[in-house]
Amino acid sequence: MPFTPFHLGPALLFATTLDFPTFLIANVIVDFEPFLVMTYDLDLRYGYPLHGFFHTFLGGALVALILAEGMVVLYSQFGKEVNIKKLRITALSGIWLHIVLDSFLYMDIKPFFPLSWNPFYGLFSGIEVYGFCVVAFVIGALLHIVTKRKWES
Repeated sequence: MPFTPFHLGPALLFATTLDFPTFLIANVIVDFEPFLVMTYDLDLRYGYPLHGFFHTFLGGALVALILAEGMVVLYSQFGKEVNIKKLRITALSGIWLHIVLDSFLYMDIKPFFPLSWNPFYGLFSGIEVYGFCVVAFVIGALLHIVTKRKWES
């Protein structure tokens, strides 16, 4: 699902107990990889897959740690107290959710790198994955609106 808002659906649905901004970013940040591959023709020039190292649980974990540290810096600029453990769990959860969703759809993803095995590929069709993301977006948005109203009352 490169460059699509579909990952934001599950992010909205599952972010209620996590750090909301971090989780939203985590659900889309690893798509910097396909963006770079397509922009610089890395697949044609060097044979780099569209979904490479950062679409693995190991690579995603590295991105999650960097994201969590970046959010600490960002939040400190606004004087917000942070729980680094919560930010790390949030970033890791969001990125791994992204990897699992993409793993259903793309053969080139190797989530358990260095193993080349993708046990998720083909378990759900594209329609089912995208449908889940749309339904999750609607439910997540409604929950967010209801929760926000409840707190404002």
